[in-house]
Amino acid sequence: MDIETIKAWFTMENIMQIIDSYRSFGPLPGILLPLLESFLPFLPLFLFIMANVNAFGFWLGFLFSWIGTCGGALLVFLLVRKYGQKRLLSFIRNHQKVQRLMIWIENHGFGPLFILLCFPFTPSALVNIVAGLSRISIGQYMLAVLIGKLVMIITISFIGYDLKSMIMQPMRTIPIAVAIFILWYVGKRIEEKMNHTEEKERGNA
Repeated sequence: MDIETIKAWFTMENIMQIIDSYRSFGPLPGILLPLLESFLPFLPLFLFIMANVNAFGFWLGFLFSWIGTCGGALLVFLLVRKYGQKRLLSFIRNHQKVQRLMIWIENHGFGPLFILLCFPFTPSALVNIVAGLSRISIGQYMLAVLIGKLVMIITISFIGYDLKSMIMQPMRTIPIAVAIFILWYVGKRIEEKMNHTEEKERGNA
């Protein structure tokens, strides 16, 4: 079975059937599907999130999607951070574009990474791998993932749960834009505090 066949199988109807079939496992299907997408980026995260909010309701669907996506991102990051120097990943690490992205992430930290992860069609699997190969701290990375994915998933959840109202009342998107700015600002302040603490610890060493 090739990738295109697998992608074609994952329709909204089939995803809803999976969630309904394993509903006795509670939130696990809603968490594991987005988590799996972190390892298999050709899977439709957008549809997984929309299926979750339709199956579990807006807030639970959002929460399960957020936990699964962030958990998958962390696992990929940690695996790459641990095994990234092995020969298996050397072809990725030595690629010129990957090296430029690694340097960019290291130099800019939270802010641009947060913006990248806010967008649903950013190749987050690539971002996770490159971040794992870079020297960015796990604290900075997870801060960007937790807040960036929160914005991305709650936006998709809102679209999937109440698309008609959003089209009829576009002003309802303003709170989302305001929330994105607030989360970015708070994340930036936290990052600065983390950097200050790290510099202070290095100075005392």
